[in-house]
Amino acid sequence: MVDYRRNLPHWFPKERSIFLTWRLYGSLPARFLLEAKGPHRLTAREEFKVAEERLDRAESGPLWLKDPRIAACVVEKLIEGAERLRYYDLHAYAVMANHVHMLITPRVEVRKLMNGLKGVTAREANEILNRTGMRFWQDESFDHWVRSEAQFLRVKNYIEENPVKAGLVAKAEDWPWSSACRPRSK
Repeated sequence: MVDYRRNLPHWFPKERSIFLTWRLYGSLPARFLLEAKGPHRLTAREEFKVAEERLDRAESGPLWLKDPRIAACVVEKLIEGAERLRYYDLHAYAVMANHVHMLITPRVEVRKLMNGLKGVTAREANEILNRTGMRFWQDESFDHWVRSEAQFLRVKNYIEENPVKAGLVAKAEDWPWSSACRPRSK
């Protein structure tokens, strides 16, 4: 099992699927982050749930992933990481206005693949936005390793239904920046 700590602990058992979520730099108000760490400290699960609700509403902060050029860039790199680089098996993904979800089974160290994925997408997105060299992604990401087949299916459904839950589309397959929209291979 690989583990490390930044603000959150990260544990990655070998050959297990991982649910990853990361967000744009500055996408959550500083007040929220202070409240989550305050005297009524939230558990990691509670913090994720509250943060996800705020991110889905996308009421503040950058919304660069709403730009189809940037969303397409992120989707392209997610797929490239699986199909060309073979860093992981990609089971599900959704690119939202200010955050990304993906469910993978990694073949390389998660820290390595996330550094590469976030690095290349940040450079390309910043170039599109004419803001080269500026922070794009928040350093920290949320991860959760999947413990059962039932949980795997719940997480996959959660990811693909996230655009519906956020009120962006009526059906998951209508969101162009999600694995629910992508043609299934035979």
